Amino acid sequence: MAHVKAIGAGKYGKDSRPKYRGVKLHDGEKAKAGNIIVRQTGSSFWPGTGVRQGSDYTIYAVATGVVKFSTRKKVNHDGSRKAIKVVSVVAA
Repeated sequence: MAHVKAIGAGKYGKDSRPKYRGVKLHDGEKAKAGNIIVRQTGSSFWPGTGVRQGSDYTIYAVATGVVKFSTRKKVNHDGSRKAIKVVSVVAA
């Protein structure tokens, strides 16, 4: 008897939830210890003072203060330089 299988748990009809990455607290906003500042893949933003970086590259505050974004030069192993974005939490 010929029939078509129901959609069920096949490859159709599935959708994964988004990851909601990006900057969560912007420059000048207040942050408490434990607040997530940036969710990212890879190190687009580097941790500065008052913040730490998680195993999934999430940057979160370890001190209470105001979020500050800045740039600085980083020297690569081959001697070339590039500008990196640094996130810090400074005391208000």
